[in-house]
Amino acid sequence: MRTNDLIPRVFRKALSSCLLAALLSLAPISDGAWGAGGKSAAKGESALATYYAKHFAGRRTASGAVYRHEKFTAAHAHLPFGTRVRVVNPANGREVTVTINDRCRPRKTPSIDLSRAAAEELGLLRHGKGKVRIIPVEKQS
Repeated sequence: MRTNDLIPRVFRKALSSCLLAALLSLAPISDGAWGAGGKSAAKGESALATYYAKHFAGRRTASGAVYRHEKFTAAHAHLPFGTRVRVVNPANGREVTVTINDRCRPRKTPSIDLSRAAAEELGLLRHGKGKVRIIPVEKQS
């Protein structure tokens, strides 16, 4: 095989790989997919919920918004800012819809950090944490 034949073939292969990667990054995630695990959107994702202490009130979140403990907001490791999720406490059946406006550190167990108002609505204040289900609602622009 001649070198002249090899260069165009390598170039074509690299170009097609780049185009494929670009197309995949632009493809919207279907409503049936949820995170890397591919869980059903209707079932959502099991997670450990904690909540922000009051002393964080007034500080800026990762999205730039000011944290207000009376608002229904949350932090998540990888969901985009503006994503709205329904958080359900299976222990008591309570649920609340929150908007993701901050980041929490990635953990082995999926987790969500709720505002104090959201945690109170779910009945998590007494224990400080609890198992919940996170179900996507919509993403705001």
